[in-house]
Amino acid sequence: MTFFDFLVVVWSIRTVKAVLFWLYLWQLKEYHAGRFIDHFRTAKGRQIFLNPLFLGKIVLFGALFLSTQFAPLLFILYAFEALQAARQVGAKKLLKPVFTKKILFLLLVSIVFALGFVQDPPSLLLFDILTPGIVSVIVLLFQPFAALGRQRIVEKARQKRNALKNLMVVGITGSYGKTSTKEFLARILEKKFKVLKTKEHQNSEVGIARCILDELKPEHEVFVCEMGAYGRGGIKLLASIAKPTHGVLTGINEQHMATFGSQENIINTKYELIESLPASGVAFFNANNKYCRELYEKTKGKKMLYGENAEFPGGENILGAAAVARELGMTEEEVAKAVQEVGDTFPGMEVKKGKDGITILNAMYSANPDGVMANLEYLKTFSGKKVLVMPCLIELGFSAKEVHERVAKKITEVCDLAVITTKEYFETLAQGSDKVVFSEDPQDIVEKIKNTTQGSGAVLLEGRVPSSILTLL
Repeated sequence: MTFFDFLVVVWSIRTVKAVLFWLYLWQLKEYHAGRFIDHFRTAKGRQIFLNPLFLGKIVLFGALFLSTQFAPLLFILYAFEALQAARQVGAKKLLKPVFTKKILFLLLVSIVFALGFVQDPPSLLLFDILTPGIVSVIVLLFQPFAALGRQRIVEKARQKRNALKNLMVVGITGSYGKTSTKEFLARILEKKFKVLKTKEHQNSEVGIARCILDELKPEHEVFVCEMGAYGRGGIKLLASIAKPTHGVLTGINEQHMATFGSQENIINTKYELIESLPASGVAFFNANNKYCRELYEKTKGKKMLYGENAEFPGGENILGAAAVARELGMTEEEVAKAVQEVGDTFPGMEVKKGKDGITILNAMYSANPDGVMANLEYLKTFSGKKVLVMPCLIELGFSAKEVHERVAKKITEVCDLAVITTKEYFETLAQGSDKVVFSEDPQDIVEKIKNTTQGSGAVLLEGRVPSSILTLL
């Protein structure tokens, strides 16, 4: 084998790793260009390009055109990256997408495209530098074909749903509280009805359509359908698939402001659920949310407010589920008994004991402002030292600073220690307090937690923090 052959081998390993990362990121952002672009407004996103390795490759690319004597340096660089990739695979820390048919196709096209650059060292390095753009272009070019596939699936789901004339469908949307309300409602209703609910992360166009096609049966009496969107018309589209007979607005805040563009767009999009209800439909609004109260006032059809008397975090979600259950035909006694059985749970959060006796509140999903505030209020109910671990909140647009200031006040009120894992709004969250610290190293974070709690107390893991923290605790 020649020197260039060895160079191609190590380049191939690091290239597959790089392509997998960019496909992972696109999949994580649900192939939404606005969400993908917004990622690079964060410190972590900017660091992908503004780091010594990437900038050094650009310099090396220019040097290779001047002289091939720099080629061994490129080999050393790629050998290091290939070794790093192998270690990540061995430690199961390699960032990669869920391997769907779409991902496998995009991966294959990207690799075939990469083979066209196997000509000389500068060409290899050029593909390396351009990988983010090349993979993104391939993803975007494939989107029209993906849209055609989605449309076929959606149309089949519509036809199946339309054939089930007696099915009661409860559509649930909002900036927060969707999953909790869905889980509570499904648990209550299943005491009397044959119930189907959308699964976790199944609140999109394809997710809902797949749920209808794969799981909805004629014997089902109620379909509890969570609905999420990132722009105008999104909820209207989902409602056209599920055909809700009842609609629940769980709460509206600044979440996904960056993709919606304005608070008004968020409000109008969530209200698309209520606008999609039939004349006989019933709309439910969270009384603890000012935007929901305003939408309640403007709604002309049958409507209900819920949650006025909620006395504990997430309580309005239980009350909302109870209100819907009563409307669907359950008696007050049946609802009360069902609520009693599920009322001590907290959907969206797993509560368990750690190795040293610490209570762990695992809410490691996409965090949003009101969800964080509610979870901090729940953390407040535990005895002993209280620790929060969370990243800065994302996709909040121009409201981000004000939202983080609100969260900072709540942290000061509740926590003995808060560990922030990203840098964007760390200073806003810290507000000069030594109780709020920055760390992105799982080992260091766990050490800080243990030093604070001393074997008792509780830690809230909020949002997308390193999963290894949970293992170490």
